[in-house]
Amino acid sequence: MRVAAISAHQRLDLLAEQAQQVEPRWVVATDAEAAVDRDWKDLPANCELLTGTEGLTKIVQHEQIAVVVAAIVGSAGLRSTWAALEAGKIVALANKETLVMAGPLVMELAARTGGKLLPIDSEHSAIFQAMQAGKRSEVRRVVLTASGGPFRNMTLEQLQDVTVEQALAHPTWDMGPKITVDSATMMNKALEIVEARWLFDLQPEQIEVVIHPQSTVHSFVEFVDGSVIAQMSPPDMKMPIQYALTWPDRTASVAVEMDWSTAFSLDFEPADYRRFGALQLGIDTARAGGTAGAVLNAANESAVAGFLDGQIGFADIVPACQSVVDNHPFQPQPDLETLIDLDHWAREEVFRACT
Repeated sequence: MRVAAISAHQRLDLLAEQAQQVEPRWVVATDAEAAVDRDWKDLPANCELLTGTEGLTKIVQHEQIAVVVAAIVGSAGLRSTWAALEAGKIVALANKETLVMAGPLVMELAARTGGKLLPIDSEHSAIFQAMQAGKRSEVRRVVLTASGGPFRNMTLEQLQDVTVEQALAHPTWDMGPKITVDSATMMNKALEIVEARWLFDLQPEQIEVVIHPQSTVHSFVEFVDGSVIAQMSPPDMKMPIQYALTWPDRTASVAVEMDWSTAFSLDFEPADYRRFGALQLGIDTARAGGTAGAVLNAANESAVAGFLDGQIGFADIVPACQSVVDNHPFQPQPDLETLIDLDHWAREEVFRACT
């Protein structure tokens, strides 16, 4: 494998540092204004700088690119993922928001162009791997595991007083602030429910969530005969990333491996849909389809930003999302531009509520 291109939005010093390490043919700075203000003399020789989202679209469709790792956080990743699938590329998908926003449209596009989506999220990678133990028609249900975040044992009353610092202290994973807050509210699992519904062509009733604090079993697939196939590995994202890049083959792993010489136990408990209302919101959104996913995703991104800025409380995030989803102008079969328009609308609705 060779890294042909890498991109970043505003962390341009890190982008240049990584370019020195992997010597790509292109780097893309999607924030064009920030790119203008930077001296790019530290780029390797023969490395071309492209700027703006149009630069990203150009690269993901380039004939020399075989696999695109789509890992831009949030709705900002939709356009470039769409462009890659439009060109028939293999997309290793870490950006769940693409399918949350536009799942039916994205899957139809991939089927039409011959593009392929391979999941990088550990839960969806686990489902993808476990499903290979049987026929697709033999799947009864899938069970997404959730760490439960830092507040899985808190009462509803205690959740009212959660601080930003507490929400960012995840017990298992080291992630960015937005995703860490999503884990604390369980909204990450709500989005994963919607993602799984479209990625694996499931009905919402076929998707369940179970709390698993160790984050070692990444998800289950239950078949019609009662057999349950689980995928296990330490909580290290290198393994699912590697599998998406090498699929359908497996190679020696660069990730941490299971240590079978040490005793350990695995715990599972039902998810509490009352304390963590995001889970039911995820099921309802997956069932509604249409514009609901795009609105939920945008409302959540805006609400989390409001929480991190101290404008709303932790316990206000999910109700704010619920209100915007319930009151948006729902359309059952939107086009891509409608989804993007509603993305902007939902953000403004939450922003007005926060100010």
